[in-house]
Amino acid sequence: MSGPAAGTAVAATTTDVVCLGESMVTFLPSQPGRLADVPSFGRGIGGAESNVACALAAAGHRAAWVGRVGADGFGDHLVETIGSYGVDTSAVRRDPVRPTGIYFRTATDRGTDTHEVAYYRAGSAASAMSPANVPYAELFAGRVLHLSGITAALSDDCLALLRELTTARPGRPLVSFDVNHRPHLWRGGDADASVLLELARRADLVFVGEDEAEEAWGIVGAEAIRAAVPEPAVLVVKRGSAGATVFARGLRPGPRPSNAGGAEDAAGLRSPNAGGAEDAEARSPDTVTRVPALHVDVVAAVGAGDAFAAGFLSATLRGLPVRDRARHGHLMAAAVLTVPGDLTEPPARDHADRLVALDDDAWGRLRLGPGWTAADRAPEEVRTP
Repeated sequence: MSGPAAGTAVAATTTDVVCLGESMVTFLPSQPGRLADVPSFGRGIGGAESNVACALAAAGHRAAWVGRVGADGFGDHLVETIGSYGVDTSAVRRDPVRPTGIYFRTATDRGTDTHEVAYYRAGSAASAMSPANVPYAELFAGRVLHLSGITAALSDDCLALLRELTTARPGRPLVSFDVNHRPHLWRGGDADASVLLELARRADLVFVGEDEAEEAWGIVGAEAIRAAVPEPAVLVVKRGSAGATVFARGLRPGPRPSNAGGAEDAAGLRSPNAGGAEDAEARSPDTVTRVPALHVDVVAAVGAGDAFAAGFLSATLRGLPVRDRARHGHLMAAAVLTVPGDLTEPPARDHADRLVALDDDAWGRLRLGPGWTAADRAPEEVRTP
């Protein structure tokens, strides 16, 4: 069978966010240096979509990860570790023939010339995901389906799957798509640029870095990116240390009024691309919200993009206004930036909410370093420059 069965998309929703993609066992160096010189490695996990699922579950949401792993010890480790964060892994499939992917990386920032990554994922179990073998009922059971461009790069079958999942159809959950341009994963040529643009335009909520949009599409500037990706109801352009620019239709840009109603009224979780007649909200003009980044004492610049997406999605699920969604994204990213690995315990919700509620001047003065997520630290105790 190829594609979701009739009625699948209207299954009862029991999950907040379902994340689909490849997760791998990652080997982290015991010390800085070239891969050739590092004497030993510690074992961890890595995967953009599973990182998002773990962060959301740690933040108190019902998150599920759907993927495909080998029938091997590394597959066991992935499923057990991701599950230990509170993520539902019941829909993960085991491949009896293909192995679980693994990779090794150096300790340096991936943005530097000295950063090395050695992937052993060609022919992995995850690369065999296709429209014919994924559990559609579980994928469509959430309020949000989170995908990334990494999956599209794994194989032709994986690309066909993402095209299937982003196809407009009645009852489709809101589709969140992180462009995650990884040139080294693509199979030659410049197909990655057109494919990623196509998928982004079919989604409802898109995350894209200003740098990767320039690299993949040759587009410079947030407004130009929006012009190239006009369809999503929400487009988040990540601008590194400059912050984030959010283009949104039908959502409040600023803090919730004190007399506002419940969270569901502004969550914006109905997919305007799910099929059916286009409504007035989908045709409304953008509200543009620019949210400065935080000052962060970075320990390791790995996993911050996934954490930002998780923070933004968490605030979206709570129906918070656009500014607060981006601020929660920055805070979740800061939590990961101040630890060595891809994952960490996020700040307690009330702690994060207090920081998000700061006025613009106080937000701009925050400087977050290792240990800042401690639940007993009030906003005024966070170190400022």
